[in-house]
Amino acid sequence: MHLNIKLYPWFQACRSLLFWQAIWFLYFQQELSASEAILLAAVFDIASAVLEVPSGVLSDRFGRRLTLMLAMLASCAGCLLIANGQSFVAFAAGQTLLGAGVAFASGTDSALLYDSLLETGQESDVATHEVRAWRFTFSALAISASAGGFLYMRDPSDAFVATSLAAVVGMILAYRFQEPARSRKTQSRRHIAGDIATIAGYLRQPALTWLFTLAVAMYVFSHVPFVFGQPFINQAMEQVGFAAETPVVSGAVTTAMMVISVFAGWFTLRVEASIGTTRILLLALSMQIALISILMTSVHPIAITFLLFRMVPDAFAKPFIIAGIQPRIDSAFRATYLSLQSLCGRFGLAATLLVASYFASDDGLLPQSTLQTILLFYVCAGLFVLTFLSLTTRYIRRLSSDA
Repeated sequence: MHLNIKLYPWFQACRSLLFWQAIWFLYFQQELSASEAILLAAVFDIASAVLEVPSGVLSDRFGRRLTLMLAMLASCAGCLLIANGQSFVAFAAGQTLLGAGVAFASGTDSALLYDSLLETGQESDVATHEVRAWRFTFSALAISASAGGFLYMRDPSDAFVATSLAAVVGMILAYRFQEPARSRKTQSRRHIAGDIATIAGYLRQPALTWLFTLAVAMYVFSHVPFVFGQPFINQAMEQVGFAAETPVVSGAVTTAMMVISVFAGWFTLRVEASIGTTRILLLALSMQIALISILMTSVHPIAITFLLFRMVPDAFAKPFIIAGIQPRIDSAFRATYLSLQSLCGRFGLAATLLVASYFASDDGLLPQSTLQTILLFYVCAGLFVLTFLSLTTRYIRRLSSDA
């Protein structure tokens, strides 16, 4: 179990070496169209959403280690398929495999860590270990984003090939994990209907319902700049005559974004101790909505700098969301519950992207007016969710260090 805890942040780093993250929209848009690029983003989220709960059940019944190895295998295969694909169908198949890789790792990784901490008597330190893992994650994202931009200038498919190699290393690390004894005990025959009833029972707890809603909303709003950030940067660079350098600029922006998030991660625990868990979570959601609002109101090179803060809300919120959920869920249902939570977030994002694809052009780039209309919808939805969560904080129990 001590080996699991030691390897966990390195595993998260390997699965976060996504060299394609800063150029994927540009890559699909170059090969197909803006509308199809948005549709491919929806395919990714639908695939990961459909497999979220089955992957959680697989993790709870057959083991964390096996599920994480399958996650890395699917990611590797998906990247290779996209790198060699030449049609929408091929790209969609690759996106489906990438979505499967995310789904199989989602929830299972955190469940492996918590089970390992539980067996070593360190479960109270889960937030500290999650924060440390997020630093590794953001560092890997920073390195791969900048490198991916330069790889794209050399050959657009190279970014996906490099990511497949990182997935192989991640699969080796997953192979070295040891299955926690607590998860092995849960690998017995259970009925799906009983599992669903148990999960529904958990959601009757006001604190879990509140955290569930927040986690789903933050997943959606965090990915809005991820999906539309690249066409936004492209439009901004066109205004100063440097559209051809968009892949490198996008990679550099993403790298700086992750570096800032790593820096923010060092202060996360201090901020949470100062203002309380509930307040830091609401602050994180507010920051996401503010960023989308800025992107909506101005397509200008200066506005690109605000994209640098995209991952700061995740650095502030995700460790405490996980820490608030884990002790309230039995080990036998932990991965399934987290997968269900991710499923709702992915379906929510996919649904909005499907609507957005109808507004986008079937050929060429995404027009500025269309982009601003799409972002306005997300801002209105975000303000509604933020207001709802703010008004319902009095109905939940103290999450951690709330004042």
